[in-house]
Amino acid sequence: MKKNLFLFFLLFTVFPAKKVFAFTPPDEGMWLPMLVQRLNYTDMQKEGLQLTAEEIYSINHASLKDAIVMLGGGFCSSEIVSPEGLLLTNHHCGYDAIQSHSSVEHDYLNDGFWAMKKSDELPNPGLTASILVRMEDVTQRVLKAAEAAGKDGRAAAIAKEEDAIQNEAIEGTDYDAVVKSFFDGNEFYLFVYETFRDVRLVGAPPSSIGKFGGDTDNWMWPRQTGDFSMFRIYAGKDNKPADFSKDNKPYAPKHFLPVSLKGVEEGDFAMIMGFPGSTDRYLTSFGIEEALDITNPTRVAIRDKRLEIMREAMNSSDKTRIQYASKYASVSNYWKYFIGQSEGLKNLNVLAKKQKTENDFSQWIKSSPERSKKYGNALADIKDAYKTLDNTALHNVYLNEAVFGIEAYGQAYGLAAMEQLLGDTEANKEQIAQTVAALKEEATNFFKDYDAAVDQKTLSNMLQMYAANVPADQQADLIAVIKKKYKGNFDAYAAKAFAQSILANEARFNSFLDNPSLKVLQSDMIYTGMMDLLNNYRQKASPTRRDAFGKLEEGNRLFIAGLREMNPDKKYYPNANSTPRITYGKVMSYEPRDGVMYKYYTTTKGILEKEDPNNDEFIVPARLKELIEKKDYGRYGKDGELVVNFISNLDITGGNSGSAVVNGKGELIGIAFDGNWEAMSGDIAFEPELQRCISVDIRYVLFIIDKFAGAKHLVDEMTIVQTQEKPAPKPATQGSK
Repeated sequence: MKKNLFLFFLLFTVFPAKKVFAFTPPDEGMWLPMLVQRLNYTDMQKEGLQLTAEEIYSINHASLKDAIVMLGGGFCSSEIVSPEGLLLTNHHCGYDAIQSHSSVEHDYLNDGFWAMKKSDELPNPGLTASILVRMEDVTQRVLKAAEAAGKDGRAAAIAKEEDAIQNEAIEGTDYDAVVKSFFDGNEFYLFVYETFRDVRLVGAPPSSIGKFGGDTDNWMWPRQTGDFSMFRIYAGKDNKPADFSKDNKPYAPKHFLPVSLKGVEEGDFAMIMGFPGSTDRYLTSFGIEEALDITNPTRVAIRDKRLEIMREAMNSSDKTRIQYASKYASVSNYWKYFIGQSEGLKNLNVLAKKQKTENDFSQWIKSSPERSKKYGNALADIKDAYKTLDNTALHNVYLNEAVFGIEAYGQAYGLAAMEQLLGDTEANKEQIAQTVAALKEEATNFFKDYDAAVDQKTLSNMLQMYAANVPADQQADLIAVIKKKYKGNFDAYAAKAFAQSILANEARFNSFLDNPSLKVLQSDMIYTGMMDLLNNYRQKASPTRRDAFGKLEEGNRLFIAGLREMNPDKKYYPNANSTPRITYGKVMSYEPRDGVMYKYYTTTKGILEKEDPNNDEFIVPARLKELIEKKDYGRYGKDGELVVNFISNLDITGGNSGSAVVNGKGELIGIAFDGNWEAMSGDIAFEPELQRCISVDIRYVLFIIDKFAGAKHLVDEMTIVQTQEKPAPKPATQGSK
C-alpha cells in the first residue's frame, strides 16, 4: 500500500498530464487494436500484413491480443510463446526479479538462471501478468456526465463516471478494468483485463549476455545484446487467476505465438503489439523549453551523483553490487535518456517545428470568429500555465529525484499514516496492528537490498544539492537548521541522523514497530526531515502547481480538439498511456549522419570485436566465446553467421520493452528492447528517417537457451516455424496443452 501511495505521489508531482496525439505517415503511430480495421488495415496489408483484422483483435475468438501480456502493471510488455503459459520479455524487464533471487552464494545476475524443470521455477510476489479481454469506447457516456457537471465540476464528474463504468464492467467476474482518457479528455476508453498473480521466473542469461554493452551501449546502435528473460504464468485449476500455490498449474492461453526461424531481411514487414507507457508527441514549445532549460539538466545532474555513490559502493562489495544492481540500472537508464532527449531536441530543431505548428494553429483560429471564441485561449492558457510551473520546476524535480532518491526517506513516507493513528492509540488499535503488519512485511524486502552507508552518503549529497539549487524562498526549514546547528556540514548531519534513526537498520525499525510510539516517531531525524521537506513542498509549491495543471489540462484539451478540427481528413493516434497498441513498419537500415550507414542487423562477430575482459560491460562468457569461435550455431545460424540484433522503423517507447516483434503472419521474429540515440527526442517528435526500434533476434534467443544454457526443453515447448512458407499453426484453444 505504501509503495502505491508513494508512486501516486511521484506521478502527480513530477509529470504533467500527457498532451496530444500526432498525425504521421503509416510507419509512425501507436494504434489502438480495436480501431485497426477502420484506421490501418489497408495500409498494413500494403506493407506486408497477412493476418486479418479479426486475427489481431477479437473479443469472441482467439487472436494476437490473447498472447500479448502487460507485465507488472505496465512497466514492460511480454508475450506467450507456448501452450503452457511460457513468457518471453527483456532481461532488463526481468532484472528486478532476477536480482531479488540473487545472493553472493547464488549470483543469478552474474551466472544466469535456468529452471530445468517446472518445480525449479521461482515465484515473484507482487509480479502480475495482465491480458486484455476487451476494450470499449465509452466517450459519449463520460462526456455526457462531464457536460452536465459544468466546467468546475468536470473532473469530479468524470472520475465518478469512470468508477461506475469500471465497476459495471467487472461485476460478477475476476477481471480488472480501467477507463483511460485520450486526447486530454476528449475521448475515453474502457480496458478490461484478466490479471494473473502467480508469475514465476523460468530463465535468464547472465548479465554479460543480457546486458552486454551496459551503459556504454544503452540506447545505441549497433548492439549485440541478448536482452531477454523468461517467465511462466500459473493459474488455478480452473485456469483462472490465483494467488501463488504449489497446486497452481501452468496457464493454458487462448493463443500463443509461433516462433519463426526464417529471420529478417531489409524491407520485411514487422509489427509490435505491446503496452507503450508514455509519449508526448504534441508537447508544445513551452513544455520543450522547460525540459531543455530546467527539468532535463536537473534530473541528469541529480542522477549522476546518485549513480556515482552507488557505483563506488558496488565496486567494493559483491553483496552491495547485487543489492543495488536493479536500483542502479533503473536510475542509469533514464539518466542517459534525458541526456539523449535534450541532445535530440536541439539537433533536430524540434522547438522550431513545434512553434511553427502553434503559429499555423493560431492563424487558423484567427480566420474564424467562431474558432477564436472556442479555441482562442488554448495556447495562451498553456503558456501561462508553464510560466507558473517554471517557477517551482526546480523544487519539484529536487523533491522527486533528490529527496525521494534517499531510500530511507521513501521508507519514512510509509510511516506518515502511522503518525496519524498514534495520535489516539486506543481508538485506532486495530488499524495500528494492520499497519504494523504491512510495514513489517515491506521492511523485510526493503532491508534485504539496503546499505545504510550508501544511503547516508546519498542523504548528505542530495540535501547539499537541494540547498544549492532550489530557490532560497522555497527551501524547507531543515536546510536552515543544518546551516546553523551543523555549520553547513551536511555529512555531520547525515551521520547523526543515521546514528539516531529507527529507519537506519532493520532491527531498530522492527523494535519500533513492536512498540510504536508517537514520541519516538516525531523525534526521529530521518522521519522529521522527510516530513519537513514534503510539507514545505505542499505549502510552497503544490497549490500553485495544482492550479497551473488545471489550466494546462484545459488548454491542451482545446488545443488537441482544435488540431483535429483543423485537419479533419488526417488520422490521429493517441499518445502512449500504458494501454495496448499496435505499431507496424519495416526492417530497415538508416543513415545517422553524413557518410555513415548502419546495417539493419548485427551478428556474433560484433560480440568478439567488442570483447574486453577488463571491462564488466564487455565481458564475453567462455562458453559463448567457444560457441562463436566454432560457429556452433545449430539450426539458429545461417551461412556461418548468427544474427544477434536487428532494427526496424517501428514506433515504440518505454513500456514497449519486451514486446513481441512479429512478421506478417503473426510469427515471432524478435523481442523489442530499445530505441536509438539519434532519435532520443522521439517521444516528443517522431523522426521517420532516424527513429529505429532495436530488437533481439529470436534466433539468438533460442540459441542462448538451447546451445549456451542447455535448456532445450524450453525451446521444445514452443511451436517452431522453420520457414515462412510453412503455414502457421492454428491458435491454441482455451484449456489446450
